[in-house]
Amino acid sequence: MILGIIPARYASSRFPGKPLIDILDKSMIQRVYEQTIKAKCFSKVVIATDDERIFDHVKNFGGQVVMTSTKHMSGTDRCFEALKKTEGDFSYIINIQGDEPFINPEQIDELASVCNGETELATQMIAVDNYEMLFDKGEVKIALNNKMEALYFSRSVIPFLKNVDEKEWHLHHSYFRHVGMYAYRTDILEKICTLQASALEKSESLEQLRWLENGFKIKCVETKYESHCIDLPQDIEKIFKRMGLK
Repeated sequence: MILGIIPARYASSRFPGKPLIDILDKSMIQRVYEQTIKAKCFSKVVIATDDERIFDHVKNFGGQVVMTSTKHMSGTDRCFEALKKTEGDFSYIINIQGDEPFINPEQIDELASVCNGETELATQMIAVDNYEMLFDKGEVKIALNNKMEALYFSRSVIPFLKNVDEKEWHLHHSYFRHVGMYAYRTDILEKICTLQASALEKSESLEQLRWLENGFKIKCVETKYESHCIDLPQDIEKIFKRMGLK
């Protein structure tokens, strides 16, 4: 069985109260929840929050929610606490980003397709087809082995192509950027939540590098679905425009 968990913090440094903002007459967290429960893979979906306002709001629209600590440093840690507070015998947990109100349920099922008992950790990636995206330091790139497992994640472009113009790198190599949704095998989630922050993680500010440094394997699943993440208030109108909603 697979448990879907949507972490939802109120005290975002860049956008406080983000889960409760209005997106076309529904809160963002309600839209994420309603899209997530359409996925075929889940036995149960819960929202994991640290704030009474979000907790009460989710209860009011009929969603399932658990209260978690305000001290968690990452969504992964919050997922582990939520797992312990949720009834059921789950083999995998999928961590769905709480700021993607238009996430496609089929994208979630793509990730779930590799939750076969052997996969320790899994995440998603999407092909890079232009120079601007490839060299955007806000986009995390992935180097892969021949089993579609991550070798490394970086904000820099990897690999470097020798003797090729940078503006043509994407034409000579298959580059992928990270899509931040994770699947964890239950026993592995417990293990990675005991790890100390690692040197590579601190350097790139990427939590998943801690797992790689400690020898865990991360399966990468290609998706065709674009992420529409809301980090800042101005992102709302940008997403509406891209999706033709306004």
